[in-house]
Amino acid sequence: MMRTIGLLGGMSWESSAEYYRLLNEETRRRLGGHHCARSILLTVDFAEIEAMQRAGEWDRAGRLLADAAKTLEQAGADMVLLCTNTMHLVADAIEAAIGVPFVHIVDATARRVAAAGITRVGLLATRFTMEMDFYRSRMRRHGVDVVVPDEPDRTLVHDVIYQELTRGRIEDSSRAGYRRIIAGLAQRGAQGVILGCTEITLLVGQADSPVPVFDSTRIHVETAVELALRGAGG
Repeated sequence: MMRTIGLLGGMSWESSAEYYRLLNEETRRRLGGHHCARSILLTVDFAEIEAMQRAGEWDRAGRLLADAAKTLEQAGADMVLLCTNTMHLVADAIEAAIGVPFVHIVDATARRVAAAGITRVGLLATRFTMEMDFYRSRMRRHGVDVVVPDEPDRTLVHDVIYQELTRGRIEDSSRAGYRRIIAGLAQRGAQGVILGCTEITLLVGQADSPVPVFDSTRIHVETAVELALRGAGG
């Protein structure tokens, strides 16, 4: 039997819906028929998390998410996925609070990038993820250097995520802006581009980039399904 995947979501719910869809599509692709992923979804209130982000209250956010992860474990989850890139800033607090594996999105993505022979990659994400060191330093552990857009493009990328994508808005003008920024990262030597925010995949994909695109959400899900099936003898 497939092991149960715990999804810690709500950051935003659009992101969590994408995780749930991809999780079940990947399970059906591997197992066929009417198979679905064994999963548990716990949704936090993004308004609370977003307020903590703006206030820099990362420790408080870490405690909230750690408690939520413990709830998932108590409900029967055999592993935990945090359905957001940015809040992996508090991954250590979550991992310390649970006794089941925590599937880290940066490790999963970095392994996929490195396996493609890429050592320099562009990153599109929230301002927190692009500017703070937690993402880049973890990528470097896998031999991958990260380049991010300059200002004012970082502000554009961030604002589109928070003012549009997390509110269900998809704008053609924003897609054009992201395409321009991706092309600029490639000109600066990025051999690939990570879509490092789960909502970005709603706006752009491989067709919008001159270099390989690494969808961190899809990679995270594929890694989790592989672990769930491996643990079940699959």
